[in-house]
Amino acid sequence: MHRRNLILSGLAASAAGACATAPAQQPRPAYGVEPGQGGPAGTAPPAYTREELVAAGANFMGVTAEALGGAIERIFSDYGDAPTAYIAGEEGAGAAGVGLRYGRGLLYMKSEREPREVYWQGISIGWDVGGNVSRVFTLVYYLYQPEMIYRRYPGVEGSAYLIGGLGVNYQQADGIVLAPIRTGVGLRLGANIGTMSYSRQRNPLPF
Repeated sequence: MHRRNLILSGLAASAAGACATAPAQQPRPAYGVEPGQGGPAGTAPPAYTREELVAAGANFMGVTAEALGGAIERIFSDYGDAPTAYIAGEEGAGAAGVGLRYGRGLLYMKSEREPREVYWQGISIGWDVGGNVSRVFTLVYYLYQPEMIYRRYPGVEGSAYLIGGLGVNYQQADGIVLAPIRTGVGLRLGANIGTMSYSRQRNPLPF
């Protein structure tokens, strides 16, 4: 009996020692999160919904929500994503074979406290005649930093289409897509190919 008690006591002591020296189990990372990922550097800026854009754009342009909503719905269907920014501004344009366009507006992003001032100027060549003064509401896709807007964007005015009296066309450069929606006074007919340059300050040269 005494020997049996010694054996049991030894086994119990061994088990206790094993429990005391066993390493604590490390907590598992949250599902879908890998070490080194996440954080501000890997986070895309928040995007705007259709409802937010229609409310902001209809009020700014002085058109009905139905008219602007149709144009925005078409842009959303073309790109399948929500824009990360928009520009609200005004511009003047005219053409007689060679066209010029100058504008000024504010760039809005949810990730920025204050809007950024933006100027744009462009030149075009083609079968194009007329002039117009417009308010412009531009949807901006794949813009992750406001400074990235300042560059030149090729565009084809002849690709514009009308929805509810609003004209829409696309400009693209380095993965950033602009979709200006225009309304205003005047008449401009034709098709042309040109570029639009966005800058921090007004530039009298359309380049």
